[in-house]
Amino acid sequence: MNCSLICVRMESDRIIRQHVLPSCLDKYRLCSSILKAKVIKIIKHKAYRFRLYPDKAQEAIFAKTFGCVRFIYNKMLEDKIDYYQAHKMMLNTTPAQYKSEFEWLNEVDSLALANAQLNLQRAFKNFFQHQTEFPKFKSKHRGDKSYTTNNQNGSIRIEDGKYIKLPKMGLVRIKVHRQIPQSYNIKSCTISQSPSGKYYVSILTEYETDIQPVKVIEEDKVIGLDMDMKNLFTDSQGKRAGYPRYYRKMQDKLSKEQRKLSKRVNGSNNYYKQKRVVAKLHEKVANQRRDFLHKLSDRIVNDYDAVCIEDLNMKAMGQCLNLGKSVADNGWGMFTSFLNYKLEDKGKVLVRVDKWYPSSKTCSVCGYEKEGLTLDIREWECPNCHTIHDRDINAAINIKRQGLRMISYEFENRGAHGDSSLILSTGVLLSEKPSLL
Repeated sequence: MNCSLICVRMESDRIIRQHVLPSCLDKYRLCSSILKAKVIKIIKHKAYRFRLYPDKAQEAIFAKTFGCVRFIYNKMLEDKIDYYQAHKMMLNTTPAQYKSEFEWLNEVDSLALANAQLNLQRAFKNFFQHQTEFPKFKSKHRGDKSYTTNNQNGSIRIEDGKYIKLPKMGLVRIKVHRQIPQSYNIKSCTISQSPSGKYYVSILTEYETDIQPVKVIEEDKVIGLDMDMKNLFTDSQGKRAGYPRYYRKMQDKLSKEQRKLSKRVNGSNNYYKQKRVVAKLHEKVANQRRDFLHKLSDRIVNDYDAVCIEDLNMKAMGQCLNLGKSVADNGWGMFTSFLNYKLEDKGKVLVRVDKWYPSSKTCSVCGYEKEGLTLDIREWECPNCHTIHDRDINAAINIKRQGLRMISYEFENRGAHGDSSLILSTGVLLSEKPSLL
């Protein structure tokens, strides 16, 4: 890159802000970037989620394990708080220390209790690193019930394609809708019960794979996506995702069933029956959303070698702009996480453009930056070149171009320091500098 690129500031190898002189925009409409890379051999993890169909006795053991895991987590958290308040020091305990006092803890899988201890330690670590709030006590009546156990000497395995062997549980009937490759090693599994009463197992596997990063990224193989609250996103080709807004469609039915729930006596059998009806409706909406986002992300990953998006804080947007319901409905965060791991598996690139980059108010034709562009203005005319822009399409085009500049800048910046390899946001290793055509 030459001196036409100005106002570039780096922080922890991440581009915070970039501006390019409008007169030089044509020069950065890259025809192609040659990215010569070696094959990478890495160890990866992948989880497979299946439906479980336990019998009555196994359901009782699951319920007991859920309760013991929740109890040991809350008990250890309570003891740590009390000990710190008394001695101003951190207390280190293990689940084994509680088994003499609470003998019924011996009836469940010991590894499930050990993983509860690890979860608590991770919660404290995240708190001290200012990533989350102080650990909270787990409730019996809120959230999914789950526990994690580890595979030791084949203690977790699928038999005959119909059953799964679990510690302290024996054979549990399972619906295997896709096969786990023989070369994949089972590391652990998490058993959970959804609010609708269904049981699932998530099997974590470890495997070694070769990733071949794409050697050529052409401009027509790069797409920019601008988050659209109504349609999920608008791409740089002017197409909109057309998200069906499943929650909005289900809202009337949900309101009706939730009104029924509010009239039930809390704790009665009818209350829990109606609560399960509401949970099933929420589960259906979540399944519809996840299915739509998986299929949409698959199409994008198969068609493009690089995807450029804005690095948005969706939680803050939902809180400060009164868009919480719409933000939760479209699932933009889930969609970007799908894109991230699917692109990484194929050796492709996900580029995150800084959220403060003025993509909406910068003219994609001449580079003029319009001031005072509020959210209610969906179309605007450039005072410089008199081009009429659709706000979302214009932003998607600018996001795509900024992503191409970021890829090019990374190569030039690292190459100037004698580093022939690059690691982008997806973790894909790229080598040598691109040629700017």
